[in-house]
Amino acid sequence: MGSYFQPEIETATRDYLHAVQSARLIRMVENCYRNVPFYRRQFDAAGLLPGDIHSIADITKLPFTEKQDLRDTYPFGLFAVPREKLVRIHASSGTTGKQTVVGYTQEDVLHWAEGAARALVAAGATKEDYIHVSYGYGLFTGGLGLHYGAELLGATAIPVSSGNTKRQVQILQDFGSNFLCCTPSYAMFIGETVAQMGIDPKTLAVRGGLFGAEPWTENMRRKIERLLDIKAHDIYGLSEIAGPGVSYDCKEFHGMHICEDYFYPEVIDPETLKPLPDGEFGELVFTCIGKEALPLVRYRTRDISALVHEPCGCGRTLVRMLKPRGRTDDMLIIRGVNVFPSQVEHVILEQGLEPNYQIVVDRQDSLDVMTVLVELSDAMFSDSVAFIETAQARLKNAMLSTLGVSADIRLVDPRSLPRSEGKAMRVVDRRKLVD
Repeated sequence: MGSYFQPEIETATRDYLHAVQSARLIRMVENCYRNVPFYRRQFDAAGLLPGDIHSIADITKLPFTEKQDLRDTYPFGLFAVPREKLVRIHASSGTTGKQTVVGYTQEDVLHWAEGAARALVAAGATKEDYIHVSYGYGLFTGGLGLHYGAELLGATAIPVSSGNTKRQVQILQDFGSNFLCCTPSYAMFIGETVAQMGIDPKTLAVRGGLFGAEPWTENMRRKIERLLDIKAHDIYGLSEIAGPGVSYDCKEFHGMHICEDYFYPEVIDPETLKPLPDGEFGELVFTCIGKEALPLVRYRTRDISALVHEPCGCGRTLVRMLKPRGRTDDMLIIRGVNVFPSQVEHVILEQGLEPNYQIVVDRQDSLDVMTVLVELSDAMFSDSVAFIETAQARLKNAMLSTLGVSADIRLVDPRSLPRSEGKAMRVVDRRKLVD
């Protein structure tokens, strides 16, 4: 195996990639029209026939798909293959409405594993490595994605799943795990636990991590790298498209390479729905040109990102998506100002505080009030009251300067905010409980 897992794709020319994408889009559209009544109705309403799609350049002729469409056709209404051809079903852990259900054929599972394997290789993993998978297993796509990717690479998968963090650390020590795969907030928790157990992270064999499933900042990346003495790589996926492995960091850490031979990306203006040029942030859209069971057409992810086609220093030619800045649907509007949790986290870390926080939004006398709870470190907790009050005032001023909206700041005791072994619950919006 050379420098890349699949150089014929990862270092291909744009012309070659476009030819692959065009052939797969044409096949996908025909499959959708023939086998998915929902899409047949959508295409007919738009006056489109499969024969109107000649290349990937025609993708903008196609209608968009949204998460609500999966819920409206729950559970299997968007599947394009007979149920007997399915080998796997996953579902989202959605907090509202029905779950979104995703089916996989054997070929779909292989392609998903290829994406995860590419991500591992880009992070520096080899077939000799032990891959410690602390994403949840089950209907959630995280654990099995990296598990199958590790096995496809020829590495050794350790299916630890989440929970029992001290045991996780013990396994890292005893098994000699080389790569850790979990959410970034759980990586933070593992790093804190390593410190609390009095373990020098330099004594662990782990040298890298693949962290995804929730937004995180560059400052949080550096914090994780210090706590665990590793290189922290971003990995992106979403249950409706595929789990982790849709895109991934390389050694350059300047955007995540998208497996665009399977998932064709666009960035659109969420208001006008028009495509945006390279480098401009908007809503990320994927078309599943390489999937058989659930070939979603122009699926609106709600993630806010930008695309970069310029050459990457690692040698890969696959388009890169910049780290998502948030989501159009987890954006908070506070007194008319758009606020993303990732912005709040950036300010907290810039002030040298711990990235364990919670945003509480309430409504008092018809006005929105945002309170940000931030944990003190053990060192800061032992400082004087005057020092803590100064830090609190400094954070309040920085928050107003960056966000353009004031927030009440409360510095709370170390480890007093709830920890998560999955996605961190960063926002409590109590306004939703008010009529």
